[in-house]
Amino acid sequence: MPEAQNSADARDESGHLIRELHGIKLAQILEYLVGHYGWPELDRRIRINCFAVDPSIKSSLTFLRRTPWARAKVEELYIQTRTAEVLGKR
Repeated sequence: MPEAQNSADARDESGHLIRELHGIKLAQILEYLVGHYGWPELDRRIRINCFAVDPSIKSSLTFLRRTPWARAKVEELYIQTRTAEVLGKR
């Protein structure tokens, strides 16, 4: 299979465009980012208290579901991280 050249066209293992977040739940996004970066680095990249003060998946999901601007930042970081991973630019 040819490797994606354009980051806007990067696709996941299922063939879906990463930027469209097809079938990906917020909890999956958050778990991926925590696993990839850890809480301290996630807090450094996206400065929100739920990542800095006693962080947990549950409390972060509660905040992100109620705060559209924060959720958008988390989704954008996920898209950037997964795209770099798929394109082999870790």
